[in-house]
Amino acid sequence: MPDQTPHPTGAPQPPPHHPFADLPLPQPPGPARRLRVVVVDDNPVVRAGLTALLSGRADIEVVAEAADGREAYEATRQHRPDVILLDVRMPGVDGISALPYLVRIAPVVMLTYSRESEIVQEALRRGAGGYLVHGEFTADQLVDAVRDIKEGRAHFTPTAAGALLAQLRQDQTPAPPLPEGLGEASSATAYGISTSAKSDKRPQSPSLPAHFTPPYIPPPPTSSENLSHMQPHVGQSSSEWTSGRPAAPDRSRFQLSTREAEIMDLIASGMNNQQIAATCFISEKTVKNHINRIFAKLHSTSRSEAAAKWIGTAPDTRRGRG
Repeated sequence: MPDQTPHPTGAPQPPPHHPFADLPLPQPPGPARRLRVVVVDDNPVVRAGLTALLSGRADIEVVAEAADGREAYEATRQHRPDVILLDVRMPGVDGISALPYLVRIAPVVMLTYSRESEIVQEALRRGAGGYLVHGEFTADQLVDAVRDIKEGRAHFTPTAAGALLAQLRQDQTPAPPLPEGLGEASSATAYGISTSAKSDKRPQSPSLPAHFTPPYIPPPPTSSENLSHMQPHVGQSSSEWTSGRPAAPDRSRFQLSTREAEIMDLIASGMNNQQIAATCFISEKTVKNHINRIFAKLHSTSRSEAAAKWIGTAPDTRRGRG
């Protein structure tokens, strides 16, 4: 029989049994898993620069590098990364050809000098989750893009965004109907908005003179040959803006290599050596060596003189236009 003897008054009572006392204590969380990245570019200097940049972040790890699409596919199958950074123009299997096979394994961000609209649109059609053009983003923006692509958030630099917008505007596929009658003309006319000039009570803008010609805006380049020849109209006189299409400077006579043309573009845009080195993922010493060769080929002794010849505003180049 159980003991029926009452405990003395004031004696301590045993603590109640805790229902979870026998369960194991929770373990502290382990270190967060780092974002795994594969870098694909045929230029070893670019690959090394990207790897150094990304590996310097505590939450990112570059698990493999590749020089073409075939190597990229093999590295991706082996390492199963979270994100792939992919160049476009590479020997062997190019980035656009490899893209449909890579996106089945991991999200892909195009990271390239190729800015042609048709390439941007085709990359997006084949599954790219973002498109970044060298020279149009900072190091921090690249890191943010890598992190965001893993979460399904797309990133585009201005050139790529413009190509995407142009594609949407040119698309002739009928759009699905908008909900709740949005976009109907009757909604606008009910509030006095009309395309008829008679119903518009606002003062009309003065008409332009008959001789006015709008500024010429060059079309986007369509090949790698004229890609490095694309330049904004810097320093042109007002007469050139209103006299029709200006003649493009002939740069073939300078005989610059592809890399030298890229660096000359950046010089003309106003970048210093440090900024050029960061944009091209090369050392400042390498930039200086390129600039020395550029100055020799352009017969120039300063950045401003070289830029003027490059964009066609130097006196000798203007006289040569005929």
